[in-house]
Amino acid sequence: MSKLTVNGKPHDVMSPGDTPLLWVLRDELGMTGTKFGCGRGLCGSCTVLANGEAVRSCSTALADAAGKKITTIEGLSKDGTHPLQKAWVAENVPQCGYCQAGQIMNAAGLLLKTKHPTDAQIDDAMGGNLCRCGTYQRIRRAIHRAAGEAAVAEMLVPGDISLIAALAAAQGGEV
Repeated sequence: MSKLTVNGKPHDVMSPGDTPLLWVLRDELGMTGTKFGCGRGLCGSCTVLANGEAVRSCSTALADAAGKKITTIEGLSKDGTHPLQKAWVAENVPQCGYCQAGQIMNAAGLLLKTKHPTDAQIDDAMGGNLCRCGTYQRIRRAIHRAAGEAAVAEMLVPGDISLIAALAAAQGGEV
């Protein structure tokens, strides 16, 4: 048995240690927001945060994720009100939508490190996430928009739902 903290909640999982984190999240924990794309860590559709770092869950073994704070797309916001999710909608980023969870999670990892990234920093950080629909310019604009929102750094602390709840409550909403 392995212990995982996903979106701030502890989980005991029964999968073998060599099981890709993606399948533990989807099959064992029922968190289907993280998508399977290539299965080799090349497309970025399966991106999650592990201790604030963007990782490809299809090529991260459960044993390597155990003991880390994992944040999935479900952990950013229950209702789509996270600054990145709102910016994605405002900039009309989604088309087919398949890569979006991975794109957003990779952007979250970027904004944890760099509060106001340049175009070059965004392009460098997002370069490993493929978008079949080619919405790269909109993705860049959405990241700039999210970075411009107040308190984005606090909202992006992986696994700390209390900060998200406090900000949502201050804005008259719920998490």
